[in-house]
Amino acid sequence: MKHLFKILFNSLLAAIVLTACEKAEDLPFYENGTAPAVTASASTIAPIPADSLAAGLILNWTNPAYAADSATYKYIVEIDRAGNNFAQAAQRVITGSLSTTYLNKELNNILIDKGLEFGTAYDMEVRVISSYSNNNERLISNVLPIKMTPYKIPPRVELPSSGKLFLVGSATGSGWNNPVQTPEQEFTRLDETTFAGVFNLKGGNEYLVLPVNGLWDQKYSVANKNLPGLAEGGDFGFGLNDNIPGPAADGMYKIVLDFQAGKFIVTPYTENNLPSALFMVGDATPGGWNNPVPTPSQQFTRLNSSEFELTLELTGGKQYLFLPVNGDWSTKYSVQDNTLTGLAEGGSFGYNLPQNFPGPATDGTYKINVNFATSKFSVVKQ
Repeated sequence: MKHLFKILFNSLLAAIVLTACEKAEDLPFYENGTAPAVTASASTIAPIPADSLAAGLILNWTNPAYAADSATYKYIVEIDRAGNNFAQAAQRVITGSLSTTYLNKELNNILIDKGLEFGTAYDMEVRVISSYSNNNERLISNVLPIKMTPYKIPPRVELPSSGKLFLVGSATGSGWNNPVQTPEQEFTRLDETTFAGVFNLKGGNEYLVLPVNGLWDQKYSVANKNLPGLAEGGDFGFGLNDNIPGPAADGMYKIVLDFQAGKFIVTPYTENNLPSALFMVGDATPGGWNNPVPTPSQQFTRLNSSEFELTLELTGGKQYLFLPVNGDWSTKYSVQDNTLTGLAEGGSFGYNLPQNFPGPATDGTYKINVNFATSKFSVVKQ
């Protein structure tokens, strides 16, 4: 019995050794692909709205010649602003084809989504990334520079015919009382399709935006207030189902409504301390550097939640400051560098910055506008 077991064991061992010594067949070898070369039908694209459905850009590229069926090749077309290294590229995924066509409206939407201004030509870049269907062996094409100009389209959300907006709701100082407090709860209009306001909000509450103060039958709202992140911004529309959810914490917030894109954004207001009143002092003013300043002649009129305006005789070649409290030198609004070219006509300002505002070069009557939503001021001769 032992002899038989020994024979079987040796036979098994020999089989294992022979199997281990057999040479495995070589794995198949595939040549590497070649980066695609992309060409474009145009280097400048500036359509008009009437041509929105026309082909604006046709891209063609060479076959990367992977070792697989070309019908399975994957291509990613990327479009981004020049110099951005495609960090925020608009992408289109294509399988099998060596070309793609963008309609003018598709290109326009890409430009608008990047916040680019209508009627201005921008340097854009286009490239193609090829790969196998499983994303292996990604090869990047040459980069094409293309100038693109967005054209104006109707806003995604209907603009208020009143030209005004007001904030109402439990998140605000006056709650759901309607009409609301003005000017504290009125938005400022930044341009044709954008409104902004700086408001003191109560955390964990809600609000609506009204085009007419005192009326409930018109409102801007959201479709679903329970969407994650909506307190920080998202889509809004006219007469939708739900109130807009406010931020979780109490504080000062800037709310911006972009009717062109149909988007709103809510951010903590950290640029400046928003005053309830504003005064002008300095040797450019009739009252000089005397503080307190004469009122009401050197007190601004508050236009809305974040905008103040004053018309005043100014002495040329002098300077001034803005004060939130008349008679108090401990706080002020000023500029970082009053030697900047053009600053006498307007620019950026901030809270307790080191230098006075530079006044206009010549004597005259000027309208001074101060906007805390944008941290910008302007000085216009009347």
